[in-house]
Amino acid sequence: MQLNDLKLFIRVADCGSLTAAAVELDISTAVASAGLKRLEKELATTLFIRSTRSLRLTDAGERYLIHCRRALADLELGHRAIESSQASISGLLSLAVPSDIGRNVLLPWLDEFLVEYSELKLRLHIGDNLSDFYHDKIDVALRSGVPKDSSLVAFKICHSRRVLCASPDYIRQFGEPSALDQLPQHNCLFFMLDERTHDQWVFNKDGLQHKVRVTANRTCNDADIARRWAVAGQGVVFKSWLDLTDDIESGRLVPLLNEYQGEEADLYLVCPGREHVTPVILLLRDMLRERCKQRLARVSHLME
Repeated sequence: MQLNDLKLFIRVADCGSLTAAAVELDISTAVASAGLKRLEKELATTLFIRSTRSLRLTDAGERYLIHCRRALADLELGHRAIESSQASISGLLSLAVPSDIGRNVLLPWLDEFLVEYSELKLRLHIGDNLSDFYHDKIDVALRSGVPKDSSLVAFKICHSRRVLCASPDYIRQFGEPSALDQLPQHNCLFFMLDERTHDQWVFNKDGLQHKVRVTANRTCNDADIARRWAVAGQGVVFKSWLDLTDDIESGRLVPLLNEYQGEEADLYLVCPGREHVTPVILLLRDMLRERCKQRLARVSHLME
């Protein structure tokens, strides 16, 4: 199948005329007619209903046109990607990241990334609320969970789950829960996401899901503050292993109810569309995947 025949097919469909399409493509009508017949022969179907004055797409032609446009658009994106990859890594990267991992994990990683690509400039947006890519002028965002918007492009960075933790001081003073139904008796530290309080915690055991409604004496719209409260002995926190690796490894926080798995908290790097996936973003993706893998490996024996 020839690429030029696909381009011809699209132009004929848009113009509704073989002659007009031939003029636009700067080829003879005979060459255009031969190309169209060749494509129909390869597909073993009729793409147009022909009359003396115009051409009209058949049902098969209508369906094929959708896929044809998409295929040529993907090829064009591929050409642009190759051209971009051959250029130097430079310009401005606007990156949105969650508060906890942004402040406490990513900063040194990003410092090294900028040293390696010295022509690159970074604009960092830190916060837990979902960013508006266009309004906030965000190129790419690091977020927990699969995006609900199917038009977004999401690269999975790592698999993680939430883990229930408290500090040794809190456990000495209030004890630790021995069952999920004891959680409401403890002070569970809340954080809000887009004005929704995360007060229902989800666990899994033996293939069954368990939801527990918990209570707290403090709530914050910054998930990093919830972690800090937990380290200070103010209550029980339910956050990603990725966020709490340092605190668990150092003993500042102790995992609780280890027979249960917390709900998934996979990390994704999200772009507003395929055309926004640049070589810089792919390099950032690869770096984050490797660093997150190394970080989680430090507590993998506790996650099993």
